[in-house]
Amino acid sequence: MCDFIRLALLVLCACASVDCRRMRRSIRTRPVQHHQNSVSTPHHKHGNPLFKKMLDETKTDQVKSDHLLRVDDHDFTMRPAFAGPAVPVGVDVQVESLDSISEVDMDFTMTLYLRHYWKDERLSFPSKTNKSMTFDGRLVKKIWVPDVFFVHSKRSFIHDTTTENVMIRVYPDGKVLYSLRVTVTSACNMDFSRFPLDTQTCTLELESYAYTDEDLMLYWKSGDESLSTDDKISLSQFLIQEFHTTSRLAFYSSTGWYNRLYINFTLRRHIFFFLLQTYFPATLMVMLSWVSFWIDRRAVPARVSLGITTVLTMSTIITGVNASMPRVSYIKAVDIYLWVSFVFVFLSVLEYAAVNYLTTVKDGTERKLRQKHAPCACDASHSRTVMLEGAYSNTDSNGLAGFTQTTEEEDKQGRMHVHLSVEGDGAGSRKKSLRGLRIIQNTHIIDSYSCMIFPGAFILFNVIYWSVYC
Repeated sequence: MCDFIRLALLVLCACASVDCRRMRRSIRTRPVQHHQNSVSTPHHKHGNPLFKKMLDETKTDQVKSDHLLRVDDHDFTMRPAFAGPAVPVGVDVQVESLDSISEVDMDFTMTLYLRHYWKDERLSFPSKTNKSMTFDGRLVKKIWVPDVFFVHSKRSFIHDTTTENVMIRVYPDGKVLYSLRVTVTSACNMDFSRFPLDTQTCTLELESYAYTDEDLMLYWKSGDESLSTDDKISLSQFLIQEFHTTSRLAFYSSTGWYNRLYINFTLRRHIFFFLLQTYFPATLMVMLSWVSFWIDRRAVPARVSLGITTVLTMSTIITGVNASMPRVSYIKAVDIYLWVSFVFVFLSVLEYAAVNYLTTVKDGTERKLRQKHAPCACDASHSRTVMLEGAYSNTDSNGLAGFTQTTEEEDKQGRMHVHLSVEGDGAGSRKKSLRGLRIIQNTHIIDSYSCMIFPGAFILFNVIYWSVYC
């Protein structure tokens, strides 16, 4: 009897557990069924025919990207259409900024968006709405992408803030868009023969590293329209004149021919900065050196200090300009201007050296004549009076050492009479001495001519210089 009761209780417990499981299953399946019914229920929209929303299987959560693109079913270490014709890869570039131009390093830095377009049928997938799928940089390591690199680049990197700036978009027919944001520093062969009145043309070159033109055909997707720039791009020292694209084949003796794309841009340097910092100071130093022509030639400290100051200032300007330039082996336009200005300043110093030397020689000669032919009270029939025709200022008369003024009338006239006692047999030596005095007595006339010759020559040089380089 006890066994029968235990068996009955076990049967009742089993039935109860089965009912509980059925109730739980019904509770779990009710929301899903309701969702499915809501999706498949037809709608009426403003009296139009029934609109039935179709689900795209590429957008559902149940399908993974790896399974949809069948990444694991193919070997993506090989290019599309391996052993077949070359893969066409279109390229377009959007220049975001031109960061810097360095004359010393002869390079430039540019930030750009680089986009590649090609077709890989291995990535095709079924889609009822023909919509694309977009992925981030994690898919790049699983599929084939073109191995484009920058020729002559010194440094380059892909931006990774806040994540790696890489995007891949795959279309149902297998077309792929691969975009990345890159900053690259590349070499630029600059010609400074006309610096700072120069115009530079720099080039950014793109090329496939591994695939020759038989495996990969690199081309601009839309010709010149493949390159777009931001209108706000500007540089402090340069004016960007134009951007344009070109393409050609590059040959390597060990590997073969490769397609190479070129981004060319022309830069014209702003001259106003160099006018203020280089040309105007150099011109002012040359003009300042001319002031010494109007200073009395006997004011030795004033004229010497002025000449030395202008020479040292010109040397400082030349050193400062060359410090910010590469050490090229040819002459630049700014070098011509600065060195010609330096020559003008240096010649003004030499001019005063010549004037001072001739003045000293004249003074010494006159002193010797006075000591040799001292005045004497001889017979009037055997003496003659010689008057030097040179007119001297009061300053010059006072500066002549060893000379005394004979009368007040001679001081007013600014003339100096030298009474020479000449014997009958000494006439030849007297004429020779007077001829030498006439040559060197007017040394101040050198300053007078320099006041006209130096400015005129410098103006002529400027006219020729700016007409040639502008």
